[in-house]
Amino acid sequence: MPVFKTAYNGYAVRFSPFVENRLAVATAQNFGIIGNGRQYVLELSPNGIVEVVAFDTADGLYDCTWSEDNENILVSASGDGSIKVWDIAAPPMANPIRSLEEHSHEVYSVDWNAVRKDCFLSGSWDDTIRLWTVDMPRSLRVFAEHSYCVYNATWNPRHADIFASASGDCTVRIWDIREPRSTLVIPGHEYEILSCDWNKYNETMLVTGSVDKSLKVWDVRNPRQEVTRLLGHTYAVRRAKFSPHRENLIGSCSYDMTVCVWDYRAPEDALLFRYDHHTEFAVGLDMSTLVDGLLASTAWDESVFVWPQGMDPRA
Repeated sequence: MPVFKTAYNGYAVRFSPFVENRLAVATAQNFGIIGNGRQYVLELSPNGIVEVVAFDTADGLYDCTWSEDNENILVSASGDGSIKVWDIAAPPMANPIRSLEEHSHEVYSVDWNAVRKDCFLSGSWDDTIRLWTVDMPRSLRVFAEHSYCVYNATWNPRHADIFASASGDCTVRIWDIREPRSTLVIPGHEYEILSCDWNKYNETMLVTGSVDKSLKVWDVRNPRQEVTRLLGHTYAVRRAKFSPHRENLIGSCSYDMTVCVWDYRAPEDALLFRYDHHTEFAVGLDMSTLVDGLLASTAWDESVFVWPQGMDPRA
């Protein structure tokens, strides 16, 4: 599968939950420090990875998520604190169809609820998480217990009301939107936690990735000690994702420029694959829910790769 070259530095990649050959890529100019952003929608074709549409923004984009209710709706997290909502079926001049502007600092994470399908989360460097629906101009709720940047917020894949958030305050919090406060605080790492994700087959299992270079797997029923610790990255772990097809598999990408796939239940060497196809910080990673074993990554080297697990991404 040939590489797709973006105009800006890649930050996030997400496969469509509806169209198996479609993915979204959020990018930012000048490594996201200052400058514009561009939201890409790409498709896998016999001729490689091709651009379907791209939307330009006045500030860098750090994350994106597809609607679970409408295959044409896409949401982007912007460095100016706004959340852009796109309709790829609408004329370019009609986009964005909404700009949600409540966060006071960079929005670093967005995630759509795959169970309820009508709402999504945003996590921000203003230390808060907000709950949104696309048809409401204001957020439904603000979650404000973290004491430092929220880098990631992700819904539990089995429960419509439960999500987890990862923060620079070195904790992961578990939330139930029916409750007034977070239901659990895990002081998971000694350094900033950049990513978290739920196991798709076990709603009590969670993985975290940290600046301390490690991934940890947790059972939220017994949060005092991690289930296992995965070591192998040489710099901060930027994203960690449980496989949607294999209960024991985890993917990760890192500022060490590699993408790794792990079997967290392996008795000895948990690291199954290490991919070194990027030449800059690897910060975006996703696993297709529709195609078993299909991976996508993006990095600050302005590239997007899509490949089957076990194969060379450059082949």
